Amino acid sequence: MNREKIKLALHSYQFEIPMSEENIIELIHADIVQRDHVVLSDIDLEIKTGEFVYLIGKVGSGKTSLIKTLNAELHLTKGEGKIAGFNLAEIKDREIPFLRRKLGVVFQDFRLLNDRNVYDNLSFVLKATDWKDDKEIEDRVLAVLDKVAMTGKIKSMPHQLSGGEQQRVVIARALLNNPEIILADEPTGNLDPQTSIDLWQILKDLNELGKTVVIATHDYPLIRRFPARIITVDEHKLFETVITKKES
Repeated sequence: MNREKIKLALHSYQFEIPMSEENIIELIHADIVQRDHVVLSDIDLEIKTGEFVYLIGKVGSGKTSLIKTLNAELHLTKGEGKIAGFNLAEIKDREIPFLRRKLGVVFQDFRLLNDRNVYDNLSFVLKATDWKDDKEIEDRVLAVLDKVAMTGKIKSMPHQLSGGEQQRVVIARALLNNPEIILADEPTGNLDPQTSIDLWQILKDLNELGKTVVIATHDYPLIRRFPARIITVDEHKLFETVITKKES
């Protein structure tokens, strides 16, 4: 048996990008702040439409805070920022729901409503975003569940689903309003390796359909299996990172 070891070499460099119309996500000289604590300082970031991007870094490095800022869950108080055509530095509270219709967010902890079945979890989101017609709601719910192979669980309650099945429902929920961008925060953190591979493939398939996908993760085996652009979050900064394989 070939027991050749493969090492990962991480080569990082800080980057700065001028504002560009090609970017669906962009930050310039931005501070990311969580509870009055500056988590990331004076950062620049550009992500083009249709890119698949990993955010990697230690626990507590600021990956989740960055995702929350892009989702307007945290306010951008210093610097410039835009996502899906919205100005993060100037966005008003009443505009945030319209931004989030262009974003699909996948959480590690699922955040499903435990008192509702799969169908009702998803239809609730559509009704909350002004979908009125029951037949259109039903068709949309079935369509996104079909994308994640979960139509057979439509009447199941969250506690009746495995972790992988719950995460598939979360991905389906993220797709309901046909978002331009998928933001995923440690989406496989609670899942076994094979289930993680299956879910990663779903995200890659969505990217191939034109969705911009940004994943905060420390799952290096999946990064090796599904290579893409990597940004490291470290020491309050962002760095482009290249992973190379070296034989020993």
